[in-house]
Amino acid sequence: PLTLLWEEQHIPAILEAWFPGVQAGPALARTLYGESNPSGKLTASFPRSVGQMPLYYNALNTGRPSRNPSRAGDGYSSAYLDEANSALFPFGWGLSYTSFDYAPTRILTPKIRVADLNKNGTIKVESLVVNSGSRAGVETVQLYIQQRGTSVARPVRELKGFQQISLAPGETRRVSFSLSRKELAFWNADMKFGVEPCELTVWIGPNSQAGQGTKIRIEP
Repeated sequence: PLTLLWEEQHIPAILEAWFPGVQAGPALARTLYGESNPSGKLTASFPRSVGQMPLYYNALNTGRPSRNPSRAGDGYSSAYLDEANSALFPFGWGLSYTSFDYAPTRILTPKIRVADLNKNGTIKVESLVVNSGSRAGVETVQLYIQQRGTSVARPVRELKGFQQISLAPGETRRVSFSLSRKELAFWNADMKFGVEPCELTVWIGPNSQAGQGTKIRIEP
């Protein structure tokens, strides 16, 4: 990834094309002139400066995590003094010529136990996504989780699913996901693969730093 802090502050739009192949010229021209509405998402986090590297969205938490990763100098926490901890463009980031708004994430499963998940039980989650712009567009809706209180440290966020939806201007779509043992199990210190009791936070949003999360307790 590149450091694009100056560009982000001075240029209205940045088109990341990567290696688009022999038809790059016509494809980029159609996108820049508005004939094609971009819908891609980043597969890596772009840092604010080279001093942030390595930077990845699914890092493990620190002993004193920053209370506000988007601000610098967060007291006696694991934060930079002169730069924000968060990525400039996080994993999953991507804009288009329209805009999408997300309702808070809802968990439809009131309670669940480890034994339920081991017997093909699932946690149902959903969110409403609306195209709040003036053009039709395609959005990649992303599902992230965090597990706290487990026997081994888990990442601050993990991508566990995504769906691509096409919405007309003003259209709203209910997007649902199911979390099963497959998404929630992990290897513990004894090299046993399984689900553990924990506090589970779930986000449905447009990228790895967005979304209004909600919590559920996975009971023993």
